[in-house]
Amino acid sequence: MIAGKVVGSIVSTRKSDKLIGNKFMIIEPLRHMSAETGQIIAIDLIGAGVGEYVMVATGSAARIGCDMPDAPVDAAIVGIIDDNGYFER
Repeated sequence: MIAGKVVGSIVSTRKSDKLIGNKFMIIEPLRHMSAETGQIIAIDLIGAGVGEYVMVATGSAARIGCDMPDAPVDAAIVGIIDDNGYFER
């Protein structure tokens, strides 16, 4: 799981049937938590907004976390971070 900041959203009118009706956000992993990834796209089933710090599950944990085991999902926002004092240092 990684922590990141929501920096935007993605709109896709044509996508897999299993993704229809879902919101997608652009996540920028926090500098000290990212490996080689600049930004990622994550499915958002909890209603995160731009500017919020979030917890993102990746890989198979993302599909399990959003209860979509058969969907082509590799990253899912699974929590909104309430206290982000550590990340703003």
